[in-house]
Amino acid sequence: MLKLIAAPLAMIYGLVVKIRNLLFDLKFFRSVPVNRATICVGNLTVGGTGKTPHVEYLIRVLSPKYRVALLSRGYKRKTKGFRIVEVHSTATEVGDEPLQIKTKFPEVLVAVDGNRVRGANAIIHHQPDTEIIILDDAFQHRWIKPGYSIVLTDFNNMITRDFFLPLGRLRDSLSELHRADCVVVSKCPKTIKPIERRLIIKDLNLFPYQAIFFSSISYGSPLPIFKDDFTAIEFNSKLKVLAFAGVANPLPFFDYVKSNYDVVDCIAFPDHHRYSEKNIKAIFESFSKITSQHKVILTTEKDAARLRAMESMEGFQKDAFHFVPIEVIFDIDTEQQFINQIEGYVRKSKRNSNLYKEQG
Repeated sequence: MLKLIAAPLAMIYGLVVKIRNLLFDLKFFRSVPVNRATICVGNLTVGGTGKTPHVEYLIRVLSPKYRVALLSRGYKRKTKGFRIVEVHSTATEVGDEPLQIKTKFPEVLVAVDGNRVRGANAIIHHQPDTEIIILDDAFQHRWIKPGYSIVLTDFNNMITRDFFLPLGRLRDSLSELHRADCVVVSKCPKTIKPIERRLIIKDLNLFPYQAIFFSSISYGSPLPIFKDDFTAIEFNSKLKVLAFAGVANPLPFFDYVKSNYDVVDCIAFPDHHRYSEKNIKAIFESFSKITSQHKVILTTEKDAARLRAMESMEGFQKDAFHFVPIEVIFDIDTEQQFINQIEGYVRKSKRNSNLYKEQG
C-alpha cells in the first residue's frame, strides 16, 4: 500500500528534479565557478555513502602540500548564513559533520553556508592563500560549479538499483552521473572479487573520461567521547556493549560492533538526530541493566560530535561513552592513481588560476 502511494510521488519528484537540471543545462540557471581549485564530494542519494570519511581522506592527503579549506552546508544546524567552524563550536551551531572534521583537522579552515557560492567567496576573503576548497555534499547544489566532482555510491545500495524519493533513496537523476569526473564505490568488502568489480563497472556504464575507484571503511580502536572523564577500558570480545547510532545507515556500524564485542543491544536513531536528555536517560537506563562490570556504551564519530555539546550529559556517567573512529581505505592497486588524478587536477587549476591573474 505504501509503495502505491510512494510511486506517483516519486514520479512527480523525479520530474521536478529533471526540469531543474534541464534549466541549468540550458543556462537559464547559472553555475558559478570559483577562482580556486574546487573538489566536490557528493552522491545522488540521501546519505549513507560515506561522504564525511572520504572528505577527511582528501584533507589528509592534500593538506600537507596545499592550503585546504572545507565548505559544508552544516546540515541541521540552528544558525544561518556563513560561519567559521571552531574547535569549540557545537553541532547545534555548525552541524555534526563539519564539527567532526574540524576536531580532527584543527589547522584546516572549515566553514558552513547553505549558499555555496557565497560561502566559497567568504572563505577566500577570510583566507586569501586558500588553494583548494573541498565542497562537502554539493553535487546537487548546481549554483556553484566545481572543478572536479567525485560521486559516491554505496556497494550495498548501488544507485543503479534505486528509485526517486520517497519510493527509494535517489534525490537526483541517475543521468546526472555524467557530470562526475570520477565515481567511488564506497563501503566495499575488503575481499571484493574481480568479477564483482567488473559487474559494477558494467552496471554503471560510465563514459571513457570518467574514472572509477573502490573504497572500504576501516574501523579504529574505540576512544572516549569525553577525554577529561574516562577510565581505561580493555576492549576485547568479552566486553559487554550497548551500541547506538543516529546515522543514515547504522547497520555496518552495528555489524562491526557485534563481530568484535558481546553486544547486549543496538539502538537506532534518525540520521543527524539531535539527542535530548530523555534519549540519553533511556540509553543509560538500558546500560545500567547490564550486570557485568566490564561494559561500555559505543557510538559513531558523528554521534560523538553531537553528544559533546550536550549540557545535560553532566548528570550521567560520561566515562562510559566511547566512539569508534573510521577511515577510508582505497584499493592498494589504485589508490595512487586516485591521488594522482586529484593532484593533477589541482596543479592544472593552479596554472589556469595564475594565468587568469596574469592576464587580469
